[in-house]
Amino acid sequence: MKALDYNTGQKPVWCPGCGNFAIWNSIKKALAEAGVEPHRLALVSGIGCSGKMINHVRAYGFHGLHGRTMPVATGIRLANPDMKVLVNGGDGDGYGMGVGHFVHSMRRNVDLTYIVHNNKVYGLTTGQASPTNDVGSPSKSTPFGVVDEPLNPIAIAIDAGATYVARGFSGDSEQLAELILGGLNHNGFALIDVFQPCVTFGGKYQYEYYQERVVKIENHDVTDADAALKLSKTKDKLPIGLFYKAEGHPSYNEMHPEIEKAQVRKRDVTALLEELV
Repeated sequence: MKALDYNTGQKPVWCPGCGNFAIWNSIKKALAEAGVEPHRLALVSGIGCSGKMINHVRAYGFHGLHGRTMPVATGIRLANPDMKVLVNGGDGDGYGMGVGHFVHSMRRNVDLTYIVHNNKVYGLTTGQASPTNDVGSPSKSTPFGVVDEPLNPIAIAIDAGATYVARGFSGDSEQLAELILGGLNHNGFALIDVFQPCVTFGGKYQYEYYQERVVKIENHDVTDADAALKLSKTKDKLPIGLFYKAEGHPSYNEMHPEIEKAQVRKRDVTALLEELV
């Protein structure tokens, strides 16, 4: 497979310069390198601009309700042991409305790859502060500045039980593709949080903001959870790369032999599809 083989032919409607374009390209490149065939791949998305990803990657797709990607993705993965499940969501979708599902999916170590388009704003609804926005930042919903402390998704993921935790930047598509590839090849829950500037409603959080602050993680033991937690709380810079990886932890499927052994009953759905069309 080549990256272009995953194109659906649907033209994206993201704003020119949107960070989603780089995430889209990184996903296709990672899928090609992992050798994931489209009929063995399911994409699940929540509400938001990130949710449109299912329109642009050739695979099975489910565009669900706000914050409800994890239950759907978990069901697909458990029922289809041979299928890769890739989840796309925004920071508002996953860290706001869906934070409960996010945490419980990680503590169960469900074998999913979750890419969060983190732009610190609800972009599709034109600019309200999200849970990752910094204290003092003005937005449409906080005209005098955010007063709540920002949520730290990397620290939460490490503490909750995710076994692959990384952060990328849509201004570095090559590294992002490598991080997504690592998540696809990992057995267990993989989080890839992505700094993804919203060029229309993102306020100060634009490419220049991140380019001045991001720094690639180097000389770090990714098997050391305590070191990863400490790194996730770095204040002066924004580390990008692989924070934590735990090998040998059984995934949720493997902890339930009755699920692992279950076989999906295949049936001919041609007539059903013709009826729907």
